[in-house]
Amino acid sequence: MAHVGQAEVEGNGGGSGNAPCPIQSTQSTQLEEASTDAPSSRAARQMRKIAQLEGKLEILESGHAVKDRKMNHYVAQGRAIRRVVSLFDNVEDLMGENDRRYEEEGDITIDQDRLQTGYITLLHTLKWFEKKTSEMDYDEYSQMLKMLRQGADGPRGDDTSKLKALVAEWVNGEFKPDPRLDPDDKHCRRFANDACGRLLCPTELDWNSATIKAGIRNRTEGHIVTNLSFPTFLYEKYTANVDNLEEGLFKGKILVQVYKAVFTSPSSARDIEGDGDGADIIQNNRRARRSSSGLKVKKHVTHIIKMRKVTPRSIAYIACQVRFALSAVTSWRSVDGNFDYVQFWTTIVDFFERPPGRAAQRRVDRLLEWWTRKVFGHRGCEDISEASKANMSVNALARQRMQLDDASFDSD
Repeated sequence: MAHVGQAEVEGNGGGSGNAPCPIQSTQSTQLEEASTDAPSSRAARQMRKIAQLEGKLEILESGHAVKDRKMNHYVAQGRAIRRVVSLFDNVEDLMGENDRRYEEEGDITIDQDRLQTGYITLLHTLKWFEKKTSEMDYDEYSQMLKMLRQGADGPRGDDTSKLKALVAEWVNGEFKPDPRLDPDDKHCRRFANDACGRLLCPTELDWNSATIKAGIRNRTEGHIVTNLSFPTFLYEKYTANVDNLEEGLFKGKILVQVYKAVFTSPSSARDIEGDGDGADIIQNNRRARRSSSGLKVKKHVTHIIKMRKVTPRSIAYIACQVRFALSAVTSWRSVDGNFDYVQFWTTIVDFFERPPGRAAQRRVDRLLEWWTRKVFGHRGCEDISEASKANMSVNALARQRMQLDDASFDSD
């Protein structure tokens, strides 16, 4: 056996010109085939792995980008809530009242009815809301509400900051008070300033009377200003008819100026005489698509939520902002002395949404039409009845051509 082993070793060790053994030949062939089928270097393999990882990272980043765009969309949409839906109620409160009506029976209070109207206004303002909320899972739903709240809470402060200077500019230009209003300092506003006092004075009192002016400033009995009085800035020409307090109400010049500054642009508020033509809105919307440099241009609120008409709650929001801008208070609060902004907002909302009868409803409708013309002009064909559209020349011509064609066919 030892000799056999030795012979095998010697045979494997290298005869002088003999063919290689079968085992060695098979191994060599396998290596050659492997080398021929898949030539690859270590560097190439690493590059492929890097490319695969970069692809996965791009997919992840794309998913995050889509999610971020959704969240930014909800924040942008939420900016309309305080301005158009409800200045003081949260979205959850509005939804809760709507759900309660399906689950409970009984009498409905005025406050509950106002919440329900707020929920309906929310659905009209954010037309996607009801469908989206029914399709979302809990986590996505909670995140959406969080983003809406974030969007809702920002604009009120943005508007108060912007209006502090704008209102001062307009009051100084129209009333020329001495001293003039400081656009950066509110401490000398309210009733200490003659122009602000005139605009904030209750309509049932005469600011031109030195006795009344002193009584308001000293807060004497019968002269304390509360939310139970309409301030004169709400009235056309800042004058109320005590025998018909509805006449000229909510047509004050500064009220329209602030509305346009908030909902369209500050530049549109410079000229409010006559009906608006909506030119500033159209121009901004065109620029908002994209500027030539590729930078996004800020859109108006009306463009973001596709708002085409002035609404009662938006007027109430603006009235609160005007009152705050004329006051000496430097940070937003719901109560200023004896003046309650919540009740003030509620009073204005109820004026529009709870008229006492059909005649009052018609007057409200006409007032809202007046507001829409002031802000948006005559651009909305949706306000024209189908009967009126049918009688316009384009449609009339189409009917006439059809009639001529039918007559020609019958004669043939």
